[in-house]
Amino acid sequence: MAAEVWSRAFRGSAIAASVTITAAVIAPAAHAEKYAAIVVDADTGEVLHARNQDDPRYPASLTKVMTLYLLFDAIDAGEVSLKDKMKVSRNAAAQPPSNLRLKAGDTISVEDAIFALVTKSANDVAVVVAEHLGGSERKFANQMTDKASELGLANTTFRNASGLPNTAQLTTARDLAILADALLDNHGDYYHYFQTQRFSWGGMTYKSHNNLIGPVDGVDGIKTGYTRASGFNLMTSAERDGRRIIAIMLGGASAKSRDAHVTELVESAFVSIGQTPEVIDPNARLVSFASLSTPLNPNAAAEPMLNGRPLSAILAENNGKQPVSMLREVEVEVGEGDASEQASAAAEVTAQITNTPDYDVPNTLSVTSYAPTQASVSAPASAPQILPALTFDGISVSEYEARQAAKAAAGKSVSDYTRRQLRR
Repeated sequence: MAAEVWSRAFRGSAIAASVTITAAVIAPAAHAEKYAAIVVDADTGEVLHARNQDDPRYPASLTKVMTLYLLFDAIDAGEVSLKDKMKVSRNAAAQPPSNLRLKAGDTISVEDAIFALVTKSANDVAVVVAEHLGGSERKFANQMTDKASELGLANTTFRNASGLPNTAQLTTARDLAILADALLDNHGDYYHYFQTQRFSWGGMTYKSHNNLIGPVDGVDGIKTGYTRASGFNLMTSAERDGRRIIAIMLGGASAKSRDAHVTELVESAFVSIGQTPEVIDPNARLVSFASLSTPLNPNAAAEPMLNGRPLSAILAENNGKQPVSMLREVEVEVGEGDASEQASAAAEVTAQITNTPDYDVPNTLSVTSYAPTQASVSAPASAPQILPALTFDGISVSEYEARQAAKAAAGKSVSDYTRRQLRR
């Protein structure tokens, strides 16, 4: 056991101390505010590839890996068992998606909580665990930070158990690789939970957000994460022919592009560690990563979207400029929710906007019907008027809407866009 502890500590320090050639040779020309990546040989602790690996990032739902780590600690210490029931507080029940829609007073078993966290990434369940183990989420977050320090995560601070947005909750790609390594070593008996693809609760079956398990050879865990602030994150591990690697990517522009990039990282890692040092110069082992590049526009995850396209791209077509930094969109903050949850949450906000007394917004609004509606409440207008003439790099909201209306087919609904504008 002592040898195992020493081995993990040695690998952790190796990960923390490693500096790779790739980071220096093919680093992106411009610093990406969200993107970061690291790939580690889990058997030796050698860093095979790294980009922005020590820059602060938001962990999003990768936070739940530490939440589970402390839960596994408690199970091993005999403080809780897999069959124990944990009570749901009003605070836990109030957590936004992704969630199980637990009600205050409900109970959930420890094992079901594990399944809910690794598959559904349920924020309400994360708070249930935090309150059960720590008394309050704030106290539990302090315990998480203490554990991070103990494990060697030198640049990680936790403020909640779920990963929902908090500007003080920060980590790095390197720290998350150390956490994954520690989990594999110290709680390997529970690692199989991260392979779970489906979980049933309350008459619903939830699918894991981790799309690499199965399609990518050797990938057997562990966790995804997303908020608008973080972008699309993924902590993964894979084993082939007795060799295990850990790969972390933060700040993807979409789940699809994140998954594609991490797949490339995994494949390149196994090519790299499969080379024979006696035959190939050790300094050339990283050549397998040379073809990789920083994902295109890694910060696009935070852009406002309209009809499936970045709003800045639409504006650029009309004005030749990209005023992304000056645009805001009212969205529901969803911590790694699936499409159905985001639609449900958005519907709730839409309902609130529709009921706002200051505006006359019909339930069904088309380009052809919008102008007469506006005429009844304001001066006549030749094009839809949403807001006063706010300008963004030379184009006003009304001008933008007028151009969009001219392109739209008669009767095409713009109700969602209109309500988002009115919500500003």
